[in-house]
Amino acid sequence: MTVEFDRIALIGIGLIGSSLAYDIRRLGLSGEIVVSTRSAETLKRAEELSLGDRYTTSSAEAVKDADLVIVSVPVGASESVAKEIAGSLKPGAIVTDVGSTKASVIAQMQPHMPPHVHFIPGHPLAGTEKSGPDAGFPGLFEGRWCIFTPIAGTDQAALKKLRRFWETLGSKVDEMDPEHHDKVLAIVSHLPHIIAYNIVGTADDLEAVTESEVIKYSASGFRDFTRLAASDPTMWRDVCLHNKDAILEMLARFSEDLAYLQRAIRWGEGDKIFDLFTRTRAIRRSIIQAGQDVDAPDFGRPHPLEKKA
Repeated sequence: MTVEFDRIALIGIGLIGSSLAYDIRRLGLSGEIVVSTRSAETLKRAEELSLGDRYTTSSAEAVKDADLVIVSVPVGASESVAKEIAGSLKPGAIVTDVGSTKASVIAQMQPHMPPHVHFIPGHPLAGTEKSGPDAGFPGLFEGRWCIFTPIAGTDQAALKKLRRFWETLGSKVDEMDPEHHDKVLAIVSHLPHIIAYNIVGTADDLEAVTESEVIKYSASGFRDFTRLAASDPTMWRDVCLHNKDAILEMLARFSEDLAYLQRAIRWGEGDKIFDLFTRTRAIRRSIIQAGQDVDAPDFGRPHPLEKKA
């Protein structure tokens, strides 16, 4: 592929930023990668991993002459980054982000974007519970969705160019209204994480069950909740604060549905319980058929006997 971006600036070098760095290098998508993060320690680790060509703790310095700027910071830091980089952006540069809340990010960043750049909010639906530059790996975005939430008047040529970038990374690209995006993500991502954090917290607080028992017997469903609950606390704190309305709406709906299930269990209404579990099982099968997960036993985890074989 012909290099379309002579210089790409990555603002933030956690799981998403470092994975982008690997793929940009692997696929030859840029002549130069500039890595920026506020933490000198994190920046040093990024350099040890050879994630970029230049490194700086100054976001403003990083975006100078960059054709594409990708902001990969917790959504609560979006405005401070936008303010810092605004005066250093070159005319015609594309500025995008990877935050999982879009209305808030747009409200924080758009007022500070100069008219000579193309601000295109985005959200790759890919990740793991791990964080930091060591968490990244090539191929993270392969077969995953990347959602754009373009603002009014978005330059179509810039939009197509950014779409080609994500498609080259292996992503499937879609577009949504920011508010609709936030409602969809509240139910498919934000609420599951909140529930996981809460369940693991409840287990930790439960006096009748010891910590050793929780860990010892976690080869059941609890283990899978701990994976979500191990996600970056800063990122998920910001998600809760910056997608508050949609999350509260989904939490209210979830509470109503949970009360329905609670009543069915209390009154021994087996048909209602069976119908619900049958319906939700079909959702799981649909996710596998859509290629968004695998149907291997135990979610494809390796087992000791398999390793020996």
